[in-house]
Formats: sequence, C-alpha cells, structure tokens
Amino acid sequence: MYQYPVPFGEAIRRAFNNYCVFTGRASRSEYWWFVLFTAIVGWAIGIILGLPLGSDSFIYQGVSGLWGLFIFLPSLGLCFRRLHDTGRSGWNILWALLPFIGTIILIVYFCQNSQMSDNQYGPVPNLRFTR
Repeated sequence: MYQYPVPFGEAIRRAFNNYCVFTGRASRSEYWWFVLFTAIVGWAIGIILGLPLGSDSFIYQGVSGLWGLFIFLPSLGLCFRRLHDTGRSGWNILWALLPFIGTIILIVYFCQNSQMSDNQYGPVPNLRFTR
C-alpha cells in the first residue's frame, strides 16, 4: 500500500471543490501543487499588471486583492486538511500569528509525511493497495 501523488490539475480541482471544507485530510502533493498554482497566478498578476501600471495602481491592487479573497477560504481549508493529514489539529494554523518562527513551524508541518493509517480526522488520502 502506498500513497500516490495527486497530479497538478487534480490538486487544484480538489482545493476549489472543497472550498470551505475544514474536515478530512489532504496529501502533501495536493497541498504543494495548490501552493504552486496560487504562486504562479500571483506572479502572473504582478507581471501583467504590476510592471506596466506600478504596484500602487488601483487596478493592480484591486485584482491582487480579489485574487487573495478568492483563494483565502480554499487555502485555509487546505491548510487545515494538510495539518489533519499529519495528525495535528487544524488550529495549528495559528502558529502563523508568530512572526517568522511560526511560518517555519508550519512549513515543517506541511512538509512532513502523511500518517499512513487512519487517524481521528479520516482515512489516508490517495491510498493505493499493491499486490
């Protein structure tokens, strides 16, 4: 039995389909693919609008703000599910309130392997059985 990695497109689809879901589990690949997607879109917004208009432009700030609002709840739910997958409460996201050290703690948690057995938050995601 092993945990298969979620492809890029599937990870994005799952994040938006589970828009406000704070229960269950999300695999490491599911989490990091979505982080990459949000970073790419954010950089694209910055390049397309920020360079010609300037970062103080009303249009740039508006589009960036809308993007942030659009991904806030899916990202928060995914963070909760990723923490659940490592056996931790989703409320560990509050580490982010501590400048610098809290971010490091969360990155370490998000990079850890999944618990390879069912835990109090649900069954192992993306599990395949081999013969």
